[in-house]
Amino acid sequence: MAVNLKPPESLLPVPGVRLGAAEAAIKKPGRKDLLLIELAPGSRVAGVFTRNAFAAAPVQLCRERLAGDGAIRALVINAGNANAATGEGGLDDARAVTAAVAQVLGCEPAQVLPFSTGVIGVRLPVERMTAAVPRAGAELHADAWLQAAQAIMTTDTVPKGASRRVHTSQGEVTVTGIAKGVGMICPDMATLLAFVGTDARLTSEAVNECLRRAVEVSFNSVTVDGDTSTNDSCVLFATGRQGERDVGPQDPDFGAICAAVTAVCTELAQAVARDGEGATRFITVEVGGAHSVAEARQVAYSIAHSPLVKTAMFAGDANWGRIIMAVGKAGVEGLDPRRVSVALDEVQLIENGEPHPAYREELGAAVVAKPEFSIRVSLGRGAAHARVWTCDFSYDYVRINAEYRS
Repeated sequence: MAVNLKPPESLLPVPGVRLGAAEAAIKKPGRKDLLLIELAPGSRVAGVFTRNAFAAAPVQLCRERLAGDGAIRALVINAGNANAATGEGGLDDARAVTAAVAQVLGCEPAQVLPFSTGVIGVRLPVERMTAAVPRAGAELHADAWLQAAQAIMTTDTVPKGASRRVHTSQGEVTVTGIAKGVGMICPDMATLLAFVGTDARLTSEAVNECLRRAVEVSFNSVTVDGDTSTNDSCVLFATGRQGERDVGPQDPDFGAICAAVTAVCTELAQAVARDGEGATRFITVEVGGAHSVAEARQVAYSIAHSPLVKTAMFAGDANWGRIIMAVGKAGVEGLDPRRVSVALDEVQLIENGEPHPAYREELGAAVVAKPEFSIRVSLGRGAAHARVWTCDFSYDYVRINAEYRS
């Protein structure tokens, strides 16, 4: 069960966006697993995608279509099948689904972006999906964000969504986003599927810059298991329904709008770690005293990816030897262990490379018994800092992934 995470009670509609879901029986019958997101004409769209060499067919099409001149009018997302490692046939399948969407919405197929999540190496059930597209189109509503979050779930236990409102010189701007994650989560772009919309009148340059900034400190700062999906995608769309002038990166309103987008992405990224497959602990890894942010992130991920650290945290075992092992193996050139300090929340374990004289086992055990806590490391060699969110490894992580295709 997710760690201190509940479904959002409500999500704010974004003017210029409508969403609708339908059942296509993509993996299993009995649930809505195909989602349409319709965007108002003139919307500006940006996306970031996986760097996995086996990028799925929908990722390939999204990159191609976002690089073109055509305005994006819709997104189509399916759960249960990744349409990855499916060759030219997979590309044909994705094109067929987007063509069906285009026919229903009255736009060009190149104006539709496809997204998929689920099992790798299996062709899409195109006939069932194209048959479901008109039903999803009939369900398009501005206030269907929560239902949309449910439609894109795979092994998620909780739908993930977040909203913000921000005041600007042109009035109040809305930002709402949804995401799905759980396993195969490690930054190499965005680490999951995430869709964030705003009615701000952002320029194309501003949409791309805002997404870049938000992803770096949110989705690129979360990991469950160190594996980067073939389908990672994060999209920001701005419908331009609020305001009378375009907002570029230099506009006085850009900072506030970008901060709201970042806040939504951060909440979603944390939700992914809280709902990692089998998670029982939500862990914030903070590394400071580094030469650079890249160095701090290198150490933070060494800790967050360590199966020995993650299994100890699941057991509620304050085995700090595993933490310093992970710091030491991170590959930081010239790291001096005599300057390294480590703490669990405010409980100091190691100070300047030696066990803290006031530390007692029961103090550390009390911290790691909590559902959420922090591992804090100072490298003692600079002023740079980085933060990563992760979860533990439980028995259920093995069970869920062992049974994933059954």
